[in-house]
Amino acid sequence: MTAAETGVQLETEIERIEAWRSEELQRAGYDAVAAEKLAVRHDVDLHLAADLLRRGCSQDLALEILL
Repeated sequence: MTAAETGVQLETEIERIEAWRSEELQRAGYDAVAAEKLAVRHDVDLHLAADLLRRGCSQDLALEILL
């Protein structure tokens, strides 16, 4: 029986990457909603996003800078 027949949806590689990015951003200090917004934007540098918070930037200002 195939995945389609059982109704199981397989996660794509991009979805796994975005989930990992979101987790890393939450570890850096972003809330879940902000982390998800940033995680799906592949043009946003993960290290820069984390560094902004680490250097004292507020989450709201970091989002304005990054997005």
